Amino acid sequence: MSQLLHTMIRVGNLEKSIAFYTDVLGMTLLRKSENPDYQYTLAFVGFGEESTGQAVIELTYNWGTESYEHGNAFGHIAIGVDDIYMSCKAIANAGGKVVREPGPVAGGTSEIAFVEDPDGYKIELIQQSAAMDALG
Repeated sequence: MSQLLHTMIRVGNLEKSIAFYTDVLGMTLLRKSENPDYQYTLAFVGFGEESTGQAVIELTYNWGTESYEHGNAFGHIAIGVDDIYMSCKAIANAGGKVVREPGPVAGGTSEIAFVEDPDGYKIELIQQSAAMDALG
């Protein structure tokens, strides 16, 4: 059996990114490791462990690199939420940046919103009933 384990994104300030994903989005810091020989630190965050079938996010900090070009290939990370309006309000109150307020997706009925992490990565929030409908 195969399963999706994690998605890796490079970050310019690891502590700021960990704080965003844990304090603002409510994930848990699952583990963190440093590799002094190759000068990078990894932090894994998520709503549950990979061993339980949950996909997580690997935050990679390459020492001394403060920003990255995002390019145009990567789109966003998506998270299903129980109440998109309350989630956006809580994220904004915690200092997070809501870049698209909750509402229907263009051309559809799913309710979505977008927030942005400290490095500018977009995170789509999808109303949970719509997220489950999208899964089939």
